[in-house]
Amino acid sequence: MNIIISNSSGVPIYEQIEEQIKTQIMSGSLTAGDALPSMRVLAKELKISIITTKRAYEDLERDGYIATVQGKGCFVNSMNADLIKENMLYSVQELFEKAVDKAVIGKISQDEMIETLKLIYKEKIDG
Repeated sequence: MNIIISNSSGVPIYEQIEEQIKTQIMSGSLTAGDALPSMRVLAKELKISIITTKRAYEDLERDGYIATVQGKGCFVNSMNADLIKENMLYSVQELFEKAVDKAVIGKISQDEMIETLKLIYKEKIDG
């Protein structure tokens, strides 16, 4: 499992961990049954507080991404493809709301927004 923490991103570290683990689960890099590093090991690897990793794991468990097995550790849950897509759609919607807020402030038209989205999407898909 590969997690990169940015101290300058403005996003809390526990959220960075959560998002990166969610992304790895949704992309298939982590699959159902895969063991996650213990909170202590992850904290040591990332050079952060165990409280931070505990918060990230608790949130991931609450959202159904992982399960804790007493005495064995944390494991990736099997997830329904529709649920994964719904979670991603929700995340995208939140980001769109922020983008639209900025567009309204900057007086950027809906057509300009759509064109920008199309260009970004094409660039990501086509490489």
